[in-house]
Amino acid sequence: MVGGLLIQALLEAPEYSRIFALTRRPLGREHARLANRIVIFERMAEQLKGLTAQDAFCCIGTTMAEAGSQDAFREVDVDAVLLFAQAARAAGANRFVVLSSAGASARSKKFYLRTKAEMEDAVTMLGFPSVDILQPGLLLGSRKQSRPLELLGGLLAPLINPLLTGPREAWRAIPAEVVAKAMVGAARRGARGVYRYTHGAIRQLADFKPVQPLPTQPAKKPLG
Repeated sequence: MVGGLLIQALLEAPEYSRIFALTRRPLGREHARLANRIVIFERMAEQLKGLTAQDAFCCIGTTMAEAGSQDAFREVDVDAVLLFAQAARAAGANRFVVLSSAGASARSKKFYLRTKAEMEDAVTMLGFPSVDILQPGLLLGSRKQSRPLELLGGLLAPLINPLLTGPREAWRAIPAEVVAKAMVGAARRGARGVYRYTHGAIRQLADFKPVQPLPTQPAKKPLG
């Protein structure tokens, strides 16, 4: 869901001349600046050899219900993310923007949140000058797959969000479109180092505009 919205946000960003969208299945859409590459995660490095990019955006993820087991979940949310990050680094990407989760922590009692923390720590060790980690709460939006609990959460979000204040604000539900725009905003912000963003900062990034006009230097090529 976020990945599709991210592609649209990148197509609307004038600083990107070419967008390489890496997917397991055809996107079913065409654009003069969009190149859809069908990849197999385990062969990603080989399939992307020779590709160059400046910014990499990662929305790879699944759920425990879809994965079916903890091992299968980890293969997607850690192993596949790392394979992509390594391929992006090999392609010359200096910035890695990745979607994680609110509450990600190695000390969490929940396997899901411990796994997200493991992924976060791993990508920061790959040598990217800049790593932006977005940690949203429940994502609101239209999915291809039906997720009853998320649908219920979306219906209750207007009532629950105002109650989540202080440290609990990070768990507020947020539209997937806002998160997608925030991923582009993180790249536009241009900060070097490792940064983690929760609800309030994600909303700010979604509206981020460069202080100066967009540069006239050669346009970027994102990989995601």
